Amino acid sequence: MTGTAAGVPGARLPAVSAANGWGPVERDTSNSRKEASDGTPIAFAGTTYAKGLGVHAPSEIVYHLGARANRFTALVGIDDFSTWQSALGATKASVHGDGKVLFSSGRLTGASGPVEVDVDVRGVRLLPLVVEDANGNSAFDHTSWARARVTVLCRGAGPARRPPS
Repeated sequence: MTGTAAGVPGARLPAVSAANGWGPVERDTSNSRKEASDGTPIAFAGTTYAKGLGVHAPSEIVYHLGARANRFTALVGIDDFSTWQSALGATKASVHGDGKVLFSSGRLTGASGPVEVDVDVRGVRLLPLVVEDANGNSAFDHTSWARARVTVLCRGAGPARRPPS
């Protein structure tokens, strides 16, 4: 996941913990097979995304925000890696903040396409990203969080001010 901190874009946020139903959580690729770094580019309906997280249900990735973030945004859905193989994949994605559900996608399939995530995370210390099976069959549940991004604001940051002339 990337973040914007103190005006420096692209900072990498390390996960506190990560559990994944098939192989490791992949950074900037889909979750493909069991080996690390074996994923294809993250893609939905043929559109590829350079940044994001690739997982397989059931999965949970936890990030420590320390109550210093403003927003979490992403595009989440069944990745083309699964969709091209079978229409069986079905998952539910959710974003939690300190034990509360902040976002729930409803049922995701390759046919339904991805959904936008835009969540206010002000005050949140721990941010789990969760993907669960949605049809009792965990086959082809390769799900990607494309463009996963946390916006981190500095204390006292406000609108830019013009210097005195």
